[in-house]
Amino acid sequence: MHGSRIPTCTRRGLAAVVAAGSLLTVLTSATPASAETASAPVGGSKVVCTSKKPGLAPALSRDLAGALDGRKGASAMAVYDRTTKTSCEFKGGTHFDSASVVKVTVLGALLRKAEEAHRKLTPHEVDLTTDMITKSDNDATTALWHRVRPAGVRHFLSLAAMRDTVPGKGGAWGLTQITAHDQLTLMRLLTADTPVLTEHSRGYALDLMHRVVPEQRWGAPAGAPAGAAVHVKNGWLPREKGGWRVNSVGAFTGSSHDYGMAVLSTGSHTMDYGVDTIENAARVVHRDLAR
Repeated sequence: MHGSRIPTCTRRGLAAVVAAGSLLTVLTSATPASAETASAPVGGSKVVCTSKKPGLAPALSRDLAGALDGRKGASAMAVYDRTTKTSCEFKGGTHFDSASVVKVTVLGALLRKAEEAHRKLTPHEVDLTTDMITKSDNDATTALWHRVRPAGVRHFLSLAAMRDTVPGKGGAWGLTQITAHDQLTLMRLLTADTPVLTEHSRGYALDLMHRVVPEQRWGAPAGAPAGAAVHVKNGWLPREKGGWRVNSVGAFTGSSHDYGMAVLSTGSHTMDYGVDTIENAARVVHRDLAR
């Protein structure tokens, strides 16, 4: 509109929309006029980025495409940055075997279950969750998976709007089907006010992810700025068919940092190759957001 005169018929139409209560939805769901969208091809797909910071969307899409192009196997990623109102996706809806990154979801489901029962975690649950996240202990995860049950995981997924995640059958939590988009939704949830988890529960989860043992702090943290608090969870799983599954999710907070990423991969001939794929992309994100 930009100051132009609105015809009477248009004013009446807008009034009707307001009366129907739908104008707010239209305005809040629209992409801000000042946001810039750019894309760059990778194979038969595209990295698509949107940002309110001038020049960032084309730089990120181009640089991420360069980092992912030519890598063997398949990969996907998703990024958000609240400071610059930036988001990127590459095959964000494609399913991957979760491996151990699902452990953050298991933790979220347990915390939600405890909240609904109006109780704190038991000392044993504290021990199990600490081992599950900081050491990626599989036995602790299996114990918590059976405690929460697939129904509890699905309940949490529904509340968290992680609609494309499918829990592994039986006790096969490592074969949960995840997407980069849903994993990024989880990182957003842990770093913002939400009715899904209390501030205390979110802080507990982030603290565990911040205390991951040094030998497991690869992946998303590669190239992270020195002033950022790093919260990470990785997963790695070799299978007879399709090679290694190597995944990494991370959130970066503090000192004006407020962003996160999820990078998933499959079909790597070695674990190190999958790690390199993830870290190539992660370094681009950290570098370009810092410019």
